[in-house]
Amino acid sequence: MAFDIEMIKAVYAKYPERIAAAREAVGRPLTLTEKILYAHLAQGDATQAFERGVSYVDFNPDRVAMQDATAQMALLQFMQAGRNQVAVPSTVHCDHLIQAEVGAEQDLSKAKDKNREVYDFLSSVSNKYGIGFWKPGAGIIHQVVLENYAFPGGMMIGTDSHTPNAGGLGMIAIGVGGADACDVMAGLPWELKFPKLIGVKLTGKLSGWTAAKDVILKVAGILTVKGGTGAVVEYFGEGANSLSATGKGTICNMGAEIGATTSIFGYDEKSEAYLRGTERADIADMANGIKEHLNGDKEVYDNPEKYFDQVIEINLSELEPHINGPFTPDLAWPLSKFASAVKENGWPAKLEVGLIGSCTNSSYEDISRAASLAQQAVDKKLTAKSEYTITPGSELVRFTVERDGFLNVFDKMGGVVLANACGPCIGQWARHGAEKQEKNSIITSFNRNFAKRADGNPNTHSFVASPEVVTAMAIAGDLTFNPMTDTLTNQDGDQVKLDEPAGLEMPSKGFAVEDAGYQAPAEDGSSVEVIVDPKSERLQLLEPFAPWEGSDLTGLKLLIKAKGKCTTDHISMAGPWLRFRGHLDNISNNMLIGAVNFYNEATNKVKNQLSGEYGEVPAVQRQYKLHGVGSVVVGDENYGEGSSREHAAMEPRFLGVRAILVKSFARIHETNLKKQGMLALTFANPADYDKVQEDDTIDIVGLTSFKPGVPLTVVLNHSDGSKDEIQVNHTYNAGQIEWFKAGSALNLIKGNS
Repeated sequence: MAFDIEMIKAVYAKYPERIAAAREAVGRPLTLTEKILYAHLAQGDATQAFERGVSYVDFNPDRVAMQDATAQMALLQFMQAGRNQVAVPSTVHCDHLIQAEVGAEQDLSKAKDKNREVYDFLSSVSNKYGIGFWKPGAGIIHQVVLENYAFPGGMMIGTDSHTPNAGGLGMIAIGVGGADACDVMAGLPWELKFPKLIGVKLTGKLSGWTAAKDVILKVAGILTVKGGTGAVVEYFGEGANSLSATGKGTICNMGAEIGATTSIFGYDEKSEAYLRGTERADIADMANGIKEHLNGDKEVYDNPEKYFDQVIEINLSELEPHINGPFTPDLAWPLSKFASAVKENGWPAKLEVGLIGSCTNSSYEDISRAASLAQQAVDKKLTAKSEYTITPGSELVRFTVERDGFLNVFDKMGGVVLANACGPCIGQWARHGAEKQEKNSIITSFNRNFAKRADGNPNTHSFVASPEVVTAMAIAGDLTFNPMTDTLTNQDGDQVKLDEPAGLEMPSKGFAVEDAGYQAPAEDGSSVEVIVDPKSERLQLLEPFAPWEGSDLTGLKLLIKAKGKCTTDHISMAGPWLRFRGHLDNISNNMLIGAVNFYNEATNKVKNQLSGEYGEVPAVQRQYKLHGVGSVVVGDENYGEGSSREHAAMEPRFLGVRAILVKSFARIHETNLKKQGMLALTFANPADYDKVQEDDTIDIVGLTSFKPGVPLTVVLNHSDGSKDEIQVNHTYNAGQIEWFKAGSALNLIKGNS
């Protein structure tokens, strides 16, 4: 559980010189984001780095955090790197595989039994390679990271989209795919396009019913789910300094819903108080020593329009509580207008369930403020009209709020405490009756509310709000209720009004815990055996991919010509396939089953050129592999958009696809293909997509002189004996060409280790 104090000292030691060099290079004051990113450049070329939204830059993150669903393949890959230990401090957190159904104790016990082989693998591989392991029940990755590892001015990557939660403590924290995490753990730098910057100036101070959650709900309404794409959102101003560290974490966490690369706040007295309150006083002392470098320059915040690409200003004193939804986290409604919206849109006014917690809102402050309303319900003889669940973010928080009596208060109100895990927020909710697909409404303090996300029911209208508003709505059982103005009828028939919520940012008696759920790795893991059952359906050790044979590729068959959108979900579906995330062979049975075949407008139905019959995409490709025949996948625009799921690149590679040829790639997927030793190619002339025919045999020529910036030639040998020669482009640099030749980036790392 140690927070790597020597590493943090080393990070802080380079700040003054690095930031002075950056300021001189660009000739202007710097934002906080620019300071942290420049301090973590793998190479110190400030001129290139500060071309916002243009240049790809290599960074050296300080640490890696992985959740259990994505850690499996990341660590299976890492085992191929030939290292004895991870190159940077890393942790694994078991939070995604626990399904909410009955309550904390029963659900956790069931998950441990059901997922035992996955947990045993993650525990053993962590123990062997120097990785901290947080057991199931220890808490949600982002809350645990905030409590133990986040530090001002640091840089972290995590295998979960809500990794930016750590921005609440002034850390650049970015969600990535498992392949990126693997590379950083193996000692490679990490590539990112230098982001654009959105500045959010906060003035005033929150009061009454308004909470930190309402800031991001307001911002989401302004920027929409795409408005932050390619940008870092930097919060500043007197209003920012008034927010608790965990409140800032809430705002940064949900920044993922506007597409932001990450979000961040500067270091201030609230940050210091949280560090000291979570037993990290030595980090606070060090941060105080370089405090000027852990905030943007004064000139930037005095004149933000000159230094940010976009500026938003919000007065916290005037901000109203918000409820966002349904079906999208950016449909923002001020509380005063929400009841009318419910009526006008015909949304179900009866509230079935209120759910608080998740990685976004499960701090001591969140739970104490919600508990103040639950206590009011008990004292004022109100019975909660809706089901109500509480998901603590960590065992540290759960133990402390139980000690302070809050869980008992929720129990009296009729609430159910769930395990310290993601649960309903990520769809791990065995909601009774959801299979009926009835139209209904729920309200949560989570971050996402897309259709079917929580319970699989497309007719569940899911709304997002602060824990305080969620609790009040659950007491009322009615979405048209406004707790700021309306009254409720109690058990005696009296009209009573809820008072404003009250709570504490930090526990007055300090945090406490008996067993936080942490397992430290062995000091010497050389004798530790990684536990994987050869007969397992969920886990499979990886074999290195074969290196390039040294010649042009000839005689390849067309596997599929995908029509239209082909995201990573089309290439490697989620849902029930998630259980195979650690078994490459089994999960490869979902390869491209969602892609639309250009020739028959069908999914998962392609022509097998060896038999002339049509079959499922993975089955046809397995036949090609069995007969030693390589293949090519052809795609449309922005191929591979969506999540940074490395399985979408690994599956074709594993089954014998040699090249992906498309009109254009989504950047992360293109990089993932390169890392796996695949050829990621684009039509020099997009119209050549139309020349590809269903029965084509394909040659790729020019590989013996494969060089950066030099196109290759693809020969389309048609079944009638004719052929087309077309030029194809690539974006491989010299290092990435070596990945291809070695068979994968990991093969190259292993060969050089």
